[in-house]
Amino acid sequence: MDARLNLFENPVSAKFFKYINSAGKAVSDSGLPAATQELVKIRASQINGCGMCLDMHTKDAVAAGETAQRLHLVAAWREAKVFSDAERAALELAEQGTRIADAAGGVPDEVWANAAKHYDEDQLAALVALIALINAYNRINVLVQQPAGDYVPGMFG
Repeated sequence: MDARLNLFENPVSAKFFKYINSAGKAVSDSGLPAATQELVKIRASQINGCGMCLDMHTKDAVAAGETAQRLHLVAAWREAKVFSDAERAALELAEQGTRIADAAGGVPDEVWANAAKHYDEDQLAALVALIALINAYNRINVLVQQPAGDYVPGMFG
């Protein structure tokens, strides 16, 4: 399977990714725990059906020491006992922010308040930016049908 558009060789997409990757660096360098960042990226990518991002972020999570059990349970985080209350709040915010069109009025106040109990303002800003960013990456990859399976941790940075 080939992508509809070669995002890595097209000069417009290469320039776009230069800037969007810089935005991603602001998030990765924030005080939001790295494990939480990967869980959020994985959950949004599951919802959006982005194989490329699932391939990348599950492999990156494993390389960072994440357990197979937790990775296998991300889609069922509500029933899984392996996530902290803070991680659950981040996953709930990620789901609501990813499915924003499904709920009139956007993300419910209770979801935001729950996240705010576990994260400070800078971490919340990073979480919001991360949710927006992974959704952008998911949409790009789904639009061009970017193939998945060949990612090697660290290959893009």
